[in-house]
Amino acid sequence: MFGTYLVRELSNRRKQTVIIAIGMALAIALVIVVNAVSAGVRNAQASVLESIYGVGTDITVSQPAAAPGEGDMAGPRFEFGADDGTTTDGTTEISQSRLMAGFGSTTFDASALETVLGVDNVAAATATLSLTNTSFSGELPDFTQMQGGGEGGDVMQAPPTGGADGAGGSAFDVNSFTVEGVDVAGTAVGPLTAATLSDGRAFTADDAGTNVVILDESYATSAELAVGDTTDIGGEDFEVIGIVSSTSADATTASNTYIPLDTAQALADLDGQVSTIYVQATSADAITQVQSDLEEALPDATVNTQADLASSVSGSLSTAGDLISSLGTWLSVIVLAAAFLIAILFTISGVARRTREFGTLKAIGWTNGRIVGQVAGESLVQGAIGGVIGVAVGLLGVLVVNRVAPTLSAGAASTAAVGPGGGPGGGFVGGPMAEQASATSEVTLQAPITLPIILIAVGLAIVGGLLAGAIGGWRAARLRPAEALRSVA
Repeated sequence: MFGTYLVRELSNRRKQTVIIAIGMALAIALVIVVNAVSAGVRNAQASVLESIYGVGTDITVSQPAAAPGEGDMAGPRFEFGADDGTTTDGTTEISQSRLMAGFGSTTFDASALETVLGVDNVAAATATLSLTNTSFSGELPDFTQMQGGGEGGDVMQAPPTGGADGAGGSAFDVNSFTVEGVDVAGTAVGPLTAATLSDGRAFTADDAGTNVVILDESYATSAELAVGDTTDIGGEDFEVIGIVSSTSADATTASNTYIPLDTAQALADLDGQVSTIYVQATSADAITQVQSDLEEALPDATVNTQADLASSVSGSLSTAGDLISSLGTWLSVIVLAAAFLIAILFTISGVARRTREFGTLKAIGWTNGRIVGQVAGESLVQGAIGGVIGVAVGLLGVLVVNRVAPTLSAGAASTAAVGPGGGPGGGFVGGPMAEQASATSEVTLQAPITLPIILIAVGLAIVGGLLAGAIGGWRAARLRPAEALRSVA
């Protein structure tokens, strides 16, 4: 009898059923789309972080940069002796390369790696040294020609004009690229775990202490380098043994070049120093515990998880993430609350119009519980219908997003200070000019659909129906038969 009465009442109140179902469907569809897009943004952020920090990296350990002291140089110093360079027609050609820690970065003792490996639930860890190679090359004039007019040459004349064409002026270039010193023995984590070999070979344990280099594919193309070529790093020739590309589509790897860690330390005069330790936990559940233990064991270090590092991702990917986390979530909550409110109001309104009916039912012996159950059952079916429609509409919306496949830009930047200036004969080159070294990639957004999200969406629709039915049924149960019949008479 319950089912027969329920079907009849829903058929007699089609308009109410359709309105409640549509409102619930739109809310459920929005919840599905927002959650799917949010998951897609998180996956895109993880993909970018993997290309920069390495697959499987859960935690990174670094040292906070110290504020520059008074009189500290903002960039690398290039010391030129009086006999440096080749002089022709009064112009000196000079070329020098410096390898040093990037501006704003700090190195720390490599013994911290042993401390990290001693922490519980650390599955693997490796240390790297991030450097910037800055090369100065060009032509400087013979400044002795700028003296004259008096005894002892103490009168300064106007400097010669011109440039690299031999007219007596100066012209020079300052170029830089990033260098990552890595453990050639190979580990389960680190920047190279997020790269695949495109050409040549990978590092082996025999490469320790040697002048060999692996190049990022994009940098190799721009620098016109191939396997077997040599390139200058820190003033020494390095043989290119391999070229790698990022495992993420359209992304670059964490550095332009990779060399053995001990070689990088020696060339940069940073023996026993590292800049980053990459850590892999035994499980996702252990990340928080490992982070806490590392902060206690290394109080002066900065310990970041993948969630912390995600905030460093810039570009439209970051904007999309902020939009989803703020506007998208609140919009879903508001629309869902509105759908629940509409269902409740229409159910109460329906109960008010059925006053005589409920009075009659109570007069023939229906209990309050049975009346509440009847109203709740009707609302539950209306909510379930809305949930099914909402899931279908939500899946269609996600399909549209994936077919459109919007492209988001993502980047992580670091700054290395370089600058020209100075003069010959023991002068220096340095200054406040800064060159921005950035890794930017294009990420295609794909919104995944998972069974838990669908089940949660259907559950919300059922909860909305039950809530509306419970409130409406409670209102109907309060009616007394005599008052209900008299109010209609």
